[in-house]
Amino acid sequence: MENPGTCGAGLAEHSALPAKLSELTASVADNLELHMQALDLKDERSRKEHDAYAQLAKQHRAIAASLQATATQMASYRDLPMGRHDQHTMSSPNVVEAFERFMKREQELLALLEKSVQRDETMLGSMTAARRP
Repeated sequence: MENPGTCGAGLAEHSALPAKLSELTASVADNLELHMQALDLKDERSRKEHDAYAQLAKQHRAIAASLQATATQMASYRDLPMGRHDQHTMSSPNVVEAFERFMKREQELLALLEKSVQRDETMLGSMTAARRP
């Protein structure tokens, strides 16, 4: 991230994370709902799977909406005037440690997404191969 200049600009720049997480979460719901269409509801196990997916899709939609609302609010603070900050507090151990934890979670998310993308590319390859004559 470039130096945003103000905390408001920083909030706006960081709004991309919840916005993208919202899109990802909504696409999980899309996939769950489409998967549900393939289930044979005459089969008891398929009905249970259908119910589970329906609940999860609904929860994912709510999470996606909440993340998008948060992203929109963060972006709206782009022109928030810069307040006075106590630089001693901003560089205190607990603030630095909190930011280090944030960065660690970012790194963990990146690793998780890289692993997930590899797995999903393999699955997509199998899905598209099954469509070929």
